[in-house]
Amino acid sequence: MNSEMASIRFLGAVGTVTGSKFLFQALGKNLLIDCGLFQGIKELRLRNWESLPAEAAHIDAVLLTHGHLDHTGYLPRLVKSGFSGDIFGTGPTLEIAEIILKDSARLQEEDAEAANKHGYSKHSPALPLYDSEDVEKTISFFRKQTLGVSFELFPGIQVRFFYAGHILGASSIEIRVKNKTFVFSGDLGRKEDPLLFPPEKPKHADVVLIESTYGNRIHSEDSEGKLVSLINEFHRKNGTIVIPSFAVERTQLLMYLLWKLRTEERIPSLPIYMDSPMGQHILEVFRRSGEGWHKLNQDDLGKICEQIRIVQRPDESRRISALKGSKIVIAGSGMVTGGRVLTYLEEILKDKNSLVLLAGYQAEGTRGRQLWEGKKEIKIRGKWHPVLCAVDMIEGFSAHADQGELLDWLSELKGTQPKIYVVHGEKDGAQGLKKKIETEYSWTVEVPGYNQVEGFSLE
Repeated sequence: MNSEMASIRFLGAVGTVTGSKFLFQALGKNLLIDCGLFQGIKELRLRNWESLPAEAAHIDAVLLTHGHLDHTGYLPRLVKSGFSGDIFGTGPTLEIAEIILKDSARLQEEDAEAANKHGYSKHSPALPLYDSEDVEKTISFFRKQTLGVSFELFPGIQVRFFYAGHILGASSIEIRVKNKTFVFSGDLGRKEDPLLFPPEKPKHADVVLIESTYGNRIHSEDSEGKLVSLINEFHRKNGTIVIPSFAVERTQLLMYLLWKLRTEERIPSLPIYMDSPMGQHILEVFRRSGEGWHKLNQDDLGKICEQIRIVQRPDESRRISALKGSKIVIAGSGMVTGGRVLTYLEEILKDKNSLVLLAGYQAEGTRGRQLWEGKKEIKIRGKWHPVLCAVDMIEGFSAHADQGELLDWLSELKGTQPKIYVVHGEKDGAQGLKKKIETEYSWTVEVPGYNQVEGFSLE
């Protein structure tokens, strides 16, 4: 590429909220910003098996905004394909990525083994996208970076990670090349998150990629009040409330809120269980990360774990799911694509006095989305289950900024005229945010397509 030009190729998180990958090319270097798995519908998942347009061996470095699978889950496949550069992220991001990638490899190995055993794959033999050995090799390339400190990644290329909220360790990324500044928002958190601090706003940028998960929505409801109301209602019915929850940040947020509400005597003292092995590991990352990353102190963490029972073994999950009487269960996975939450759903879907309480975004093609859309039957482990229980959602627990918060994040760029690319959103979210930014700021805004390449002068 011409040394006076830079380019961005949009390899994921366009038209969807998964598969985040942006190939940034400048000064003869290839950088991948995020390296996520596609999730949800089959058409998207098949992209995980496609080769990237740049050979893995020719990618010089990877920069991670945060540890979620849709931002890190392709890394071991990249390494398996020949990548051997450094992978940069904040300390908590790399810790979380390690936990998530090990779990991802284990699940893929188990799925491949089951497919071969029962013969339900079209491939013979069925193979995992990557295995545990690939993950161990990937982890060896991890390089921790300090938040807020600019460093020279390669001659002429300066990089800075800055606080994004969303989940523990999450950051936005600023890349400066010659006279141009490129900002990648990553996933942005809430201004009033109970656990995390507000995202830092960029001060200057020529090009901005901004997420749009809730680009057309405002989180207007009283989330805490709604949670209290639902818990009291289903406690009176002697029912079970199952909350499918993302292991990272959402599980810890729910534990904190339930502890707080019980301490304030706003909800009854009913049994509360947290059943997510990965959620337990993330809780330990919270303990180690210190208060500069989040608002919880060690004393609070200890009290939360005293009042909420942490489930260790799968046989305990089955026993708890069969217990009669009102209770609350927080279990993974958050979009009901797998995990121990399935054990509880098999038990409560048929119970009109129980509730499935969705606590965050449900991507197209997931069981969580099917439940939210009112499907009358849900397939779990090869068997159809009628949905007779109540289903509700509290969107305000989302770790993603809403439209107003996204606009506010851009507010300190007013003195400049950046080119904005709206990514990480389904069509309505992306287009909704595009129109709002154009109205509010009169900037040039584009919603890019999959594999689209945009060039930029560095003059």
